[in-house]
Amino acid sequence: MDAKIGRFFDAVGAFFSSGENIPWCDRDIIAGCEREVAEAATEKHEKESIMRLSWALVHSRNQADVLRGIGMLQASLVGATTSPLQAREKLYLLAVGHYRSGDYPKSRQFLDHCLEIQPDCGQALALKKVVEDKIAKDGVIGIGIATTALGLLVGIAAAVARKN
Repeated sequence: MDAKIGRFFDAVGAFFSSGENIPWCDRDIIAGCEREVAEAATEKHEKESIMRLSWALVHSRNQADVLRGIGMLQASLVGATTSPLQAREKLYLLAVGHYRSGDYPKSRQFLDHCLEIQPDCGQALALKKVVEDKIAKDGVIGIGIATTALGLLVGIAAAVARKN
């Protein structure tokens, strides 16, 4: 009996934990990347520095940083000719940014594009599972809220009808 109760609580805990293994980035690293971009001597070094800064921004705990990173990555994709590897990396980082900002459907869309380029990309596959779990969990929670609200309305209506 105790084992069944333990498994139940483990299942509930697993449902509410995100299971994500995406690293966070602190403000000091972002500041260092910003300095690196400002001090870049060549265009090639500047592009590499901007990629590192974009990575740091989308991995930040600060929403403004995440949104800034998304904007930088989107701007770098417009009209640019990049290798498939660079495109995959940018799409993955866009997926991370949208995941961190709570836009799970958009994150899944970028992950699908990323996996079109490299179907066996472990990072993208792992994040896609987390994103799909979040979307499913949000759906279950939404159904629970709607059901509770409906139950309350029915209860109130029954109480009012019984009172009259």
